[in-house]
Order: sequence, then C-alpha cells, then structure tokens
Amino acid sequence: MRRARVSAVAVIGLSVLVQSGAAAPRTLGPAFFNTIKPGKKLPSGAQCARWVRSRPMKENKGVNAAFNHRTGQRVGRNFFQGDAGQANKLIAPRVNGDFTGTTAQILRWAACKWGINQNIVFAQAAVESWWRQTTKGDWSANGCPPGHGPGVDGMPGLCPQSWGILQNRYPYEKSSWPGIMRSTAMNADLAYAIWRTCYDGYETWLNTVPHNGRYGAGNEWGCVGRWFAGRWRTGPAEQYIAFVKKYLRERIWTTPNFQQP
Repeated sequence: MRRARVSAVAVIGLSVLVQSGAAAPRTLGPAFFNTIKPGKKLPSGAQCARWVRSRPMKENKGVNAAFNHRTGQRVGRNFFQGDAGQANKLIAPRVNGDFTGTTAQILRWAACKWGINQNIVFAQAAVESWWRQTTKGDWSANGCPPGHGPGVDGMPGLCPQSWGILQNRYPYEKSSWPGIMRSTAMNADLAYAIWRTCYDGYETWLNTVPHNGRYGAGNEWGCVGRWFAGRWRTGPAEQYIAFVKKYLRERIWTTPNFQQP
C-alpha cells in the first residue's frame, strides 16, 4: 500500500508544537449538513459529535438546559413494526441519543447522523415545539406514558401522548420511553431515524393505507409530511409540509423573537 509522504518540515513543525505545549490546529467539521441520498453511507453518531462540537453554537433555549445534558437510550432491534426488515436491521441499532450540547448543536447532530438537510430540521423543530423540549401535545384520555396518567400533567382527564422538541408520540414509540421525554438528543435522534426509515423506502405500509401517489424511497418532503400525518402526501401532510417550508424560507430560528437564552 502506498503511503503519503510526510516532509521533514512538517515533522519539525509538529515537534515544535509538542515541545512547546501548543495545541495542534483544530479541524473544523462541515459548516452545513445536507441530505444524503438513500443507500449512501451515513456518518456515525460519534463522528457527527466531533464535527458539531468543532463549531460551538450558543444556547438560545435556556429551558432546555437539563434536557440537553442528558443522553438517551437504545430502542431495541424490534422497534419498527410493519416496515421492511432493513429498518430494524440498519436503523434501529443506531438510535441511542448519545450526544449533549446546546439545542442548535443537538439538532445539527441529528441532521448529520441521519443525513437530512439541517435547515429542514431547524424549521421542523420550530413548527413542532419552538425548539422547546418541555413541549407536550396530542392530549388524550388514552395512550398515557408510565407515571403520566390522565391529569398528572395539568389537564384534567387527559395526558400528553407527544413529547419534546420533535413531539415524538409515545404510543408508537414505547421502547424509547423515558428517553424521548428526558433527553433532547434522544428525541431528535429517534425522530430523524424514523424520517430516514421513510426516506430510504422501508415504510412500505404507507402504500397500504390512504395515500396520494406511490410511496417510495428518496422523497425528502414526503417523509417530513408523513411525520405529522402518518400518511403519504395526504391533505394534512401537504399542509404540514407547507408550514415547515414557510419557517424554512423565513429562517425562523434566526429571528429575534425566537431567541430565548
């Protein structure tokens, strides 16, 4: 195997750095994470963590402080029900919520790990929760998580089914509990693992329920809409897509009113 040659000047320079105690220059990770096509290799969570941390970002959601400093959990290899077998083989084992940082960094980490345009992630998280991990939704008398029965969270006779920055829904994600509530990284990690499962074409059940057009791999926005509607390109899915695109155009996460340090 041919190896790259190292010049004497480079060796001397490195020796000087070591002897003087000076830090080696930090290598910056990508400034922007774009969508990675189906079938292409995704970076590991650890690699994404190094890239994201090489570009510090200020906290703009102080309410998330405790949640941002907790990591997540495994969901098990049988998490995906009704999907093609690749979902449990290739996607489920990667879910772990193993990252801490500011809210923006956590969303970038999830975008990197699952190969989705980071600005879509920023916009969708704004639609779902205004980037607040404390957000609760889809209040119901049924489908309550352990310890959060009807009335516990402040709504008499009701409990929240959806939790956190991306509003992950407990009844369909039970093995992720309590991580999706306790950890911002876990919440985002699982949300975009599910998006990737859709984007890679593994959610074949979408063609067996009401849908518009044929579901298949590689439809970035169709899989954003599926997150909200649980259906493929139906009216509610299209309305949700339009809402996320609006926030994307506005770059809502950069506006003054969005900043809550």
